[in-house]
Amino acid sequence: MKTRNLIGFFFFLILSGTTISAFGRNVEEKEEGKEKFKASTYILEHIADSHEWHILTTKKDTIAIYLPVILFTKETGVNVFSSKKLAHRKIYKGFMLAEEGDLKGKIVTINAEGRIDEENLPLDFSMTKTVVGMLSAAIIGLLLFLSLARSYKKTGISHPKGIQSFLEPIILFVRDDIAIPNLGHKYEKYMPYLLSAFFFILINNLMGLIPFPPPFGANVTGNIAITFVLALCTFLITQFSGNKSYWRHIFATPGVPFWLLPVMIPVEIIGMFSKPFALMIRLFANITAGHIIVLSLICLIFIFDSLALAPVSVFFVIFMDCLELLVAFLQAYIFTLLSALFISLAVQEHH
Repeated sequence: MKTRNLIGFFFFLILSGTTISAFGRNVEEKEEGKEKFKASTYILEHIADSHEWHILTTKKDTIAIYLPVILFTKETGVNVFSSKKLAHRKIYKGFMLAEEGDLKGKIVTINAEGRIDEENLPLDFSMTKTVVGMLSAAIIGLLLFLSLARSYKKTGISHPKGIQSFLEPIILFVRDDIAIPNLGHKYEKYMPYLLSAFFFILINNLMGLIPFPPPFGANVTGNIAITFVLALCTFLITQFSGNKSYWRHIFATPGVPFWLLPVMIPVEIIGMFSKPFALMIRLFANITAGHIIVLSLICLIFIFDSLALAPVSVFFVIFMDCLELLVAFLQAYIFTLLSALFISLAVQEHH
């Protein structure tokens, strides 16, 4: 009974958060006599990174949580202020949030003529939605594992209880079904990274499915910069773990004629980079696509401006959310599995 209640509450958060946000924006446009509800604008704003956490748009004001802006320029040094000072196209201390062009969504410097100074763009260390979501996921993961460590310290190796009964099967799954089959007796060396990657991706995927309240709803694993860093970590670990057999296979492939090496070496080098590139794109594309589909189904109510579509839209959203729960676990599993596989190719002994 408790499980059903939790699942029901989970879907309630998803539906209420996305519907209220879209409804608020739709009402504002109708009252001001603007164009009809633009689904593409609404969807892209929700999946993109931002300097504010948008909650609701009303006729009079926008309700949002404004995040701190941290900028550095040679002329003014470090500048720290709230992103509210840049909202609604405001200019503060010579800075503005670009709303069009290649720099859209980025904080830029405005020169004396009131134009964007592209040659003196500030270094942006701001706390955006993605940064807050990522740090929140890291803190949640840290609290979970510290709690697990205290539980083991108190009870020792015994029948799992509480947080142990939830985390222990997942950890054993990563060890027995991902690390050991791919890495063999060397698996212990890479378990910390594999577990960290698995839980970091999983927690962020689950947090991204709940749009409200903050820090939930950030599209962290749907940000290509995050997936790039994750894939880069796998790439660096793979290359630094490579043994002689691994590098010999790249620069002197066994069984290949000498005259064919000038062709095979570039192919092998491309393969080195294509593997992490595939990791990056796969995670980014799957998570982003899921968010877009769920938001698109919610937007059908407002696109056709008819509550008659609400039951149908809600039914499909619930169905997609069930799939997204599966995808959240599946993408964490696939990334960890392929990372273990790529590392195993670098550390396996020559036969």
